[in-house]
Amino acid sequence: RLSRGLLATELEAVDLIFEELPDLAGVARRYRDERSLVPARRLPGDGIEGDAAAGEGRTLRECMENTTFHRSLADLSLERRLLRVTAIARLYGSRAFEYRLSGRPPGDKLKRESSRLYHVPRQPGGIMARKPIPDITRRELLFGGTLGLGGLDLVGLSLPGLLAAEVRDGRPRAKAKSCILFFMEGGPAHQDLWDLKPEAPLEYRGEFKPIPTRIPGVQVCEHLPMLSRQMHHFAQVRSVHHDVNDHNAGAYYCLTGRSPRVGNKLIVSPAPSLFPSYGATLSKLRPTGNELPDFIHIPEVLSNNSYDLPGQFAGFFGRQHDPYVTGDPSLPKFNASRFELSDDVTPERFRRRMALREKVLESLGSSSGGKSILGETEAHYRKAFDLLSSSKVRDAFDLSREPSRIRERYGFDRESNRARQARQFGGVPHLGQSMLLARRLVEAGSRLVTVCAGRRYCQAWDTHRKHFPLMKRSLLPMTDRALSALLEDLSERGLLDETLVVVMGEFGRTPKIGQVTSNAGADKGGRDHWPHCYSVLFAGAGISGGAIYGKSDRYAAFPEGNPVTPEDISATIYDIMGLDPGMEITDRLDRTLHLSDGTPIKEIYS
Repeated sequence: RLSRGLLATELEAVDLIFEELPDLAGVARRYRDERSLVPARRLPGDGIEGDAAAGEGRTLRECMENTTFHRSLADLSLERRLLRVTAIARLYGSRAFEYRLSGRPPGDKLKRESSRLYHVPRQPGGIMARKPIPDITRRELLFGGTLGLGGLDLVGLSLPGLLAAEVRDGRPRAKAKSCILFFMEGGPAHQDLWDLKPEAPLEYRGEFKPIPTRIPGVQVCEHLPMLSRQMHHFAQVRSVHHDVNDHNAGAYYCLTGRSPRVGNKLIVSPAPSLFPSYGATLSKLRPTGNELPDFIHIPEVLSNNSYDLPGQFAGFFGRQHDPYVTGDPSLPKFNASRFELSDDVTPERFRRRMALREKVLESLGSSSGGKSILGETEAHYRKAFDLLSSSKVRDAFDLSREPSRIRERYGFDRESNRARQARQFGGVPHLGQSMLLARRLVEAGSRLVTVCAGRRYCQAWDTHRKHFPLMKRSLLPMTDRALSALLEDLSERGLLDETLVVVMGEFGRTPKIGQVTSNAGADKGGRDHWPHCYSVLFAGAGISGGAIYGKSDRYAAFPEGNPVTPEDISATIYDIMGLDPGMEITDRLDRTLHLSDGTPIKEIYS
């Protein structure tokens, strides 16, 4: 009865809004100078002609095609919901604007963030929307949670909330059980991998030739023959962009989805106050509860310019959610014996030690200040005991249990000089067995596994110099073998349906060969840092294989359609992994933050 009464109330409200929308448009135009409704910034020469009034008379669908809204305002006051409706109405009369109204708790002001607009030479049009938003129907407005009108707000209830609770009780949101994130640190050149521009001038397209994939019209680099036969699993997002040109800050941005700027400074090193990585967030908010660590990092923590890259750790979620770092699984000394008890410690002795420690903890916990003494170390001890007492953990890390043909399919690089970095033609000899270990770990139940393309100080894909020789000889052979083997193996084992695979770096490379954008010493044959357009790949877990979202221009320099930000990438990962990107979390200072400020790219969902 409660739901039916609320339904009738909201139906009346929706009808009223849609009947009065044209009149509201006229009222909204009078709010043109309101701080929350100011026009978005435009760059000189971006192709927008005329005044906002030129958009008057458009349909609601046309007016909203270039508009992005973030956050449902269902939990806000009636006054602020009406402001949202006013903003929609204003867009009915003005197409040449983009607004981002973010919902915050009552007392905060509505904030407007201008879109980042790129001027693409010889391209018509101006504002580049995040992605088109379809026409709002009466049904969608009701069930989308935009209004939430009625007296039940006084007790914190609304129809969308009740329906959402029913859905949560009856069906899990998560599309994926696990995630493998392949981090191509250094910044791979998308135009030389999977977004080739064969019609561009030579100084832009480079020397690699395209080859076909199983997807009609989709090509990859000629040095990725094995991956070309697996590209039908991937959805490609080809219009990711930001403006951070630094490796450390860029890594933080792409591994957390949060801006790396604090005032006028960039975040370049880890700190306990920073936003947690994807793996740490899943460990905290969606733990598996099994013996394996929820967040595992292969093979080593990455470092650059004397700092570990930020974005690899748990930040304000606490060190108990930091990743377990495996070491290099391709080395002979890597084996599962690390998880075995020493010869002088029998299982019975181990259990007695655990029982004794529990009694000490019980005593400490009951004393004043005992919990502060234990701190975060208690979680580490418990996880260590789980690792040492579990045969499941030992089996998951034991690569010798794999048939030799499988290990060979993933790849051993027996020829490369391991004393050299990838950028010194030392290759990426760890990558094949790292991918195999990642598959074994998600199969055993780990939540997120990061596989790094390089080793600790490598920055493997940072090809400032000798770009094409490095790609051809040092990077692509093992990447082709290992990544294709992972996709093939997950698919054959039936794991791809429940495992999200993400492939990304912190940015891309310059569209023009020899173009200098940093002080890293690029030569005439290199590609330097370029964050203004690059690609991110998704596979598995309900992703529409073969989909292409967004588009880069003819030089692979800027997004030409549907630009995407790292915030949107983070929202997509969290959404597929079963977390609401808009959920609220708190940091160490008890400040309320959203898990992600982006929008999931649902166009790549199947």
